[in-house]
Amino acid sequence: MRAQFVLSEIGVGLRRNLTMTFAVVVSVALSLALFGGSLLMSDQVNTMKGYWYDKVNVSIFLCNKSDAESDPNCAKGAVTDDQKKQIKADLDKMNVVQAVAYESQDQAYKHYKEQFGDSPLASSLTPDQMQESYRIKLKDPEKYQVIATAFNGRDGVQSVQDQKGILDNLFKLLNGMNWAARAVMALMLVVALMLIVNTVRVSAFSRRRETGIMRLVGASGFYIQAPFIMEAAVAGLIGGTLACGFLLVARYFLIDHGLALADQLTLINFIGWDAVLTKLPLILATSLLMPALAAFFALRKYLKV
Repeated sequence: MRAQFVLSEIGVGLRRNLTMTFAVVVSVALSLALFGGSLLMSDQVNTMKGYWYDKVNVSIFLCNKSDAESDPNCAKGAVTDDQKKQIKADLDKMNVVQAVAYESQDQAYKHYKEQFGDSPLASSLTPDQMQESYRIKLKDPEKYQVIATAFNGRDGVQSVQDQKGILDNLFKLLNGMNWAARAVMALMLVVALMLIVNTVRVSAFSRRRETGIMRLVGASGFYIQAPFIMEAAVAGLIGGTLACGFLLVARYFLIDHGLALADQLTLINFIGWDAVLTKLPLILATSLLMPALAAFFALRKYLKV
């Protein structure tokens, strides 16, 4: 009987404050969708880091005849065969190195033509203007500085470049976008909490006569508060369910179908459905507990029960 009363009061409260309830549902849905999206963005960045950091190389570019005339690092002339052999031998001795691949001038020219064949500059280049290089796969991509310290400034070496530095700039941009999404999410959560508190207070005020009577007949504080708390929890749970729907639809249309980013951006290892599904219980739990707690503390002060 008591449970039936509480449930009936929940329905009455939601219908009385339909406009504010709708605002609570929408604000909770948007804020938790952003919350889930930020968690998924973090997973995506971490997945991309693991995928790309495992593939990055450190490149040691060797001096050619053109560099000898224009680059201070190659002032002693183009790299010699003995210098190349010594560089290769030193690389083979280093514990941080997993594999070393040599790229000749002809190979570098061929790769350049494949990637930038439409560039106006491509027609004016010749193989002897390209640089020989060693492409080094490290056991730990963070150990780039070991290679840079050992080979920067050495005779025959024009420069040492780390591809990880280029990726770091990309990941910093993605992380910045993720923090911006979290800031918007935090603002939306504050708005949602304020709406929840106001909705509960309006509902409590509109039923002050009933709650007063319940106090007089000896109803417990929790029994009086329960319908209001459950109203907020139900509205929040509806918003959380919508947020879960937003995430599922976004994953479906952005990556698998619709825009089909997985087919268009084959170089990016996108997160799978398991990453999305594991976030849904957290979103639903948050959507249920956050409004309930907000309503509980608001009622303690307002009803003084």
